[in-house]
Amino acid sequence: MTGQPSRYGHLIRMALLFAAGIAAFLVLRAALMPEGFGVYGHYRSGALDDNRQRPLRLAGQGACLECHGEIGEARAVGAHARVACESCHGALAAHAANPAEARVVPPDARAVCLTCHTANKSKPRGFPQVVAREHAPEGACSACHRPHNPKVS
Repeated sequence: MTGQPSRYGHLIRMALLFAAGIAAFLVLRAALMPEGFGVYGHYRSGALDDNRQRPLRLAGQGACLECHGEIGEARAVGAHARVACESCHGALAAHAANPAEARVVPPDARAVCLTCHTANKSKPRGFPQVVAREHAPEGACSACHRPHNPKVS
């Protein structure tokens, strides 16, 4: 029986190949896995501290309404009641912290309005949509509509 190949040699080689692959995976995983990964599920625990150190950019609806309550009241009864201030005006944390130094630049009404209201078949049927070149070929939307309560004025 010498000289005959083993019946199980190919299985042993395959098992060694799988073992080498698993070992390589475990070594690479240990080398590439960031510290703290998996402490809070599928997240890196240090990410929370990293995010806390970033400066705030958004002020939130409450900060705007502290000073601009009349605009909040106008919006509350209009079609834009659920649209956040910073959706149109941009990030306002700096303005909320120091209104005298961080002035708010009014947005380009036509560009901002058309961001949401340009006709698109994927939008719900009842959502107000316009084809700008037919509806108002030029000029700001605010010439006819109040931005915070957009009924035609």
